[in-house]
Amino acid sequence: MTLCFFVSDIHGWRERYEKLFREIEIEKPNVLFLGGDLLPANFFSLDFTTDFLIKKFLLLKERLGKDYPTVFLILGNDDPKSEEEDIIGGETLGLWVYLNNRKSNVGEYEIYGYSYVPPTPFLLKDWERFDVSRFVDVGSVSPLEGRRTFPTEEREIRTATIKDDLDQLVHNADVSKSIFLFHAPPYQTNLDRANLDQKMVEYAPMDVHVGSIAIKRFIETKQPYITLHGHVHESSSVTGQWREKIGSTHLFSAAYDGPELAIVKFYLEEPSSAYRIIK
Repeated sequence: MTLCFFVSDIHGWRERYEKLFREIEIEKPNVLFLGGDLLPANFFSLDFTTDFLIKKFLLLKERLGKDYPTVFLILGNDDPKSEEEDIIGGETLGLWVYLNNRKSNVGEYEIYGYSYVPPTPFLLKDWERFDVSRFVDVGSVSPLEGRRTFPTEEREIRTATIKDDLDQLVHNADVSKSIFLFHAPPYQTNLDRANLDQKMVEYAPMDVHVGSIAIKRFIETKQPYITLHGHVHESSSVTGQWREKIGSTHLFSAAYDGPELAIVKFYLEEPSSAYRIIK
């Protein structure tokens, strides 16, 4: 059996990482999925990726030896794309597989990764895309505005969509045995429910569901085996659910709004037995 750990939205909290490392040393999972928003908010004041993340994973790999898990990693909308080069450097050291817009595998299972989220109210736009059209929700800031830490072609900013990206990533592949590591959750599910009830912007109500329509349609149409999500911290507190099923697809969210670390644990061969711990 292939034991997997899934965490997301750690936001550079060192205590959460230390808890994760301890849990990995105790249970020795075969696979670790890191679902984005991994770096601290004050990323300009310290080199967290090289000075903490890479060093800690190197130490973990040294301690575990052959028991070191296969690590799949994406960045999230709060992670500056300027850190991508150092993340790729961690991959060259054999610490993880950087998976954004890429495909890998664990045995017979294909693993895909995708970082982008629909437009948010936040100003960092490195990992934001229009969803299925150029529509922007009430209260959100267009990808044409805000700021970026990495050069992006104007045409890409204006025309790229999550829908088109997923079409290009998968093409016509059968993904019924595939795991997708997303940062964004699908729209109008228990996993994308934000605490925006009765919030208004210039007398217009904000949508309490902030996930991706493109990802929702993708899951409904393509029916991947498992999809992993983060981004909306409070979703499980609002809905009481951190998992969902759409057709035959198992959906898990590791986003969490408490100070503790949330870890979703599951076996690739038996996703229905997944459970979440709060440490």
